[in-house]
Amino acid sequence: MNYARPWPALVAASALTLVCAVAAGVSAGAAGTELTRGPSAAELRSAAEREVAERWRTWTAGRIFPATLPYSAEQGGRERASRIGISPHTRCDAVDAKAARALRRAGCRGLLRATYIDELRGVLVTVGVVALPDERGAARAKSAFSDSGKPVPGLRPLAFKGTVADRFTPDVRQAGSVRQAGPYLVLTTAGQVDGRPARAAGEQRPSIFAFATEISEHVLTDLSTPRMPDCASGEWLC
Repeated sequence: MNYARPWPALVAASALTLVCAVAAGVSAGAAGTELTRGPSAAELRSAAEREVAERWRTWTAGRIFPATLPYSAEQGGRERASRIGISPHTRCDAVDAKAARALRRAGCRGLLRATYIDELRGVLVTVGVVALPDERGAARAKSAFSDSGKPVPGLRPLAFKGTVADRFTPDVRQAGSVRQAGPYLVLTTAGQVDGRPARAAGEQRPSIFAFATEISEHVLTDLSTPRMPDCASGEWLC
């Protein structure tokens, strides 16, 4: 079952429409020239950065979290993780308590989550996108999460009743990751489909969870890569 609806509180405006504002405060004598000139390179860069920072709100849920994501298979070759569902909520508290406090201090704007399953249908991964006000805040918030592969402190799993992810609870978490670029953090938490608690999983096999980081990097790259405005394309309002 695939719950791929957009978040109800989010803006539905196109991510490709952005006003490239000219600098204010020009003198009356230069106003005509200022209002008719094209945007400067610095203004275009600033517009591109603002567009990136708003993607978590302006992009559709299915664009942020595609139906499938590619990764390198443990045995070689390529496989694809399939999306099970997307949370309609954007609250910043879908992480462990200590990390939630750090996100609030950093000015968290929203936290989006989706759960995927690997192609062999043995491992579940929840991917979380945290939107911060700027790159500095994102880098500061990153330090609240484990960077050693441990799931705690980290993202809380997203379960869906009536699906293979219905037993994906915090106790099932066996691996986690955190990545940062621009104003975004992308987190993962992973566990096995059978719902066994991490403490009962026996010998740990970190390699079976490695693909989680790879699919999170796909999400992060798409979200954080700037696209320079092209005033001649008709897609941007300059």
